[in-house]
Amino acid sequence: MLGNIKFIGELGKLDLIHESILHRCIKALLEKKKRVQLKDMGEDLECLCQIMRTVGPRLDHEKAKSLMDQYFARMCALKTSKELPARIRFLLQDTMELRGNHWAPRKAFNDNGPKTITQIRHDAVKDLGVFIPAPMSQGMKNDFFLDGPFMPPRMKLDRDPLGGLADMFRQMPGSGIGTGPGVIQDRFSPTMGRHRSSQLFNGHGGHILPPTQSQFEIGSKPFMKSQGQGQLYQSQGLLSQQGQSKDMPPRFSKKGLNADEISLRPAQSFLMNKSQVPKLQPQTMMIPPRTQTPPMGQTPQLGLKTNPPPIQEKPAKSVKKPPPSKEELIKLTEAFVTEYLNNGNAADAINSVKEMRAPKHFIPEMISKIILQSLDRSDEDKERASELVGVLRQEGVATSEHFMQAFLNILDQCPKLEVDIPLVKSYLAQFAARAITADLVSLSELAQPLENGTLFPLFLLCLQQLAKLKDREWLTELFQQSKINMQKMLPEIDQNKDRMLEILEGKGLSFLFPLMKLEKELLKQIEIDPSPQTIYKWIKDNISLKLHVDKGFVNILMTSFLQYISNEVCPEEEPDLLAAPSKEQLEQEKQLLLAFKPVMQKFLHDHVDLQVSALYALQVHCCSKIFPKGMLLRFFVHFYDMEIIEEEAFLAWKEDITQEFPGKGKALFQVNQWLTWLETAEEEESEEEAD
Repeated sequence: MLGNIKFIGELGKLDLIHESILHRCIKALLEKKKRVQLKDMGEDLECLCQIMRTVGPRLDHEKAKSLMDQYFARMCALKTSKELPARIRFLLQDTMELRGNHWAPRKAFNDNGPKTITQIRHDAVKDLGVFIPAPMSQGMKNDFFLDGPFMPPRMKLDRDPLGGLADMFRQMPGSGIGTGPGVIQDRFSPTMGRHRSSQLFNGHGGHILPPTQSQFEIGSKPFMKSQGQGQLYQSQGLLSQQGQSKDMPPRFSKKGLNADEISLRPAQSFLMNKSQVPKLQPQTMMIPPRTQTPPMGQTPQLGLKTNPPPIQEKPAKSVKKPPPSKEELIKLTEAFVTEYLNNGNAADAINSVKEMRAPKHFIPEMISKIILQSLDRSDEDKERASELVGVLRQEGVATSEHFMQAFLNILDQCPKLEVDIPLVKSYLAQFAARAITADLVSLSELAQPLENGTLFPLFLLCLQQLAKLKDREWLTELFQQSKINMQKMLPEIDQNKDRMLEILEGKGLSFLFPLMKLEKELLKQIEIDPSPQTIYKWIKDNISLKLHVDKGFVNILMTSFLQYISNEVCPEEEPDLLAAPSKEQLEQEKQLLLAFKPVMQKFLHDHVDLQVSALYALQVHCCSKIFPKGMLLRFFVHFYDMEIIEEEAFLAWKEDITQEFPGKGKALFQVNQWLTWLETAEEEESEEEAD
């Protein structure tokens, strides 16, 4: 399943799958299935984290930001659930932190391909604190005893074919290549003790010494480092060794040479006269120590170097103090919050928070403690607590996500808190309102966990507090920008327009929906006094000037006029008259329309888009009456003849394909012939003007 999800993500990265399909996959993984417990959603959430890591950066752009915010808000809520396994919760947290870090992984992974020997030496010094000397120049070895003129031919040939691998491991202290017979060992290898009885490894460094000679005089032979590489100079007269070339394995035979033709003497570069040795500076001279053969019967010592290469070790790391436990953090939080609420010194509180060295995952709980400790205190203390949360945000200690997590945690505890603190919802509304004004959280983010009447009326109380902190106009603009569906914020039983308006009026929030109130009151005002002057004055006194050019206002205005005309011409108790109205009724309809003409022209003149909205109001009105024969066409002709609606608006209504208003198809069928005539007439007028 994970493989399939990753494959889908990779296809998405290559634009082989549309973004909408990726969003559907994410929604399917986030959705809680029926009859499936939360603890059994682990596999889906793991796949969700996988697809987010794979294709998240591509989906997280400005157009899809609201969707991504919703996904991560849901993940944030799931992360705090104790029903999920810890591994899944940490996966969710890692994915959220990955997005918070602009989709950049916490650690860039290096290439794990092959490394050169030089890179291995550098890594050894860097990671292990071990210094490995660089190799000698070609033809020279830095191992004087094993690769010098004392080296038996057999052993020398056994080492050379290994090439760079042997060079690398030979210079590492205590290392050999493999174990067992025929293994290549260094003087530093701890396994050299196995070969003490072997003639090859008898003595120091595994050198073969003749029985008549127990010591080599090599102290006068200089050893020089030149340009970072050692070169060895030996005097002539060194002991040559004899070996049976027949014993040499065939794999070591060189092409074109017989075993007998291989010289057992050292290379000419090793044999130099003293006169050929350049004079060295004192600080560059190194005199190898004398080696002695142990007396007969004495146990030979291991062939260890008397002057091993220097080992560079990293300085010992200072022991860091372990981070405080959760219980300690809680005690420290309670202490500094109590002190802050008593003295109001925000700087001391911030210093205390920084000294705590609290991990990021503890910050939401810290904010929860700050809010909870101030709930049963004065309003001044509650305001101080809100200010402290804002300062934590400014100092970079807390983020909007931390506040939302803390707020959700408190919402879960709200039923228990309400037993001891009956007004807890009002207090929480104060904190939420201050967080919104401080840009800690948006109104839409706050509304999401309170949908369908969750902890009702907490959301409405929050709106009341915002109106107190700011003003009605500011709140109205903020609410319209948030695009929150107010009906969904009510309990399911109250999710209808009439009940919503009733609840909002009870809370003093009906100003958020001025048009809804207008729809209910305008028709009553027309029925009381249908004179155009009275209607216009009432609209001017009760409706904001900003709404005079609003499509919703024009729709309500036209609907109210049409409803009044229909009720006057054909009362509700006689609906059959709509299908076949008499001449008197048709004339009455025309006169009423002429009476309202000045008001209509006042709001529709030179506004083609508002005129189109008026035509849609007429369409919906006729649809509600089940399209009586000829009604729509009559009103179209009246609007055209009275110059209430312009030709351009009629044609724009015809071409518009919106599905927001019902009955467009039937409406077009009734007036299509008249619209065709109107379009033809307009073209003829244009031609005449051109001539």
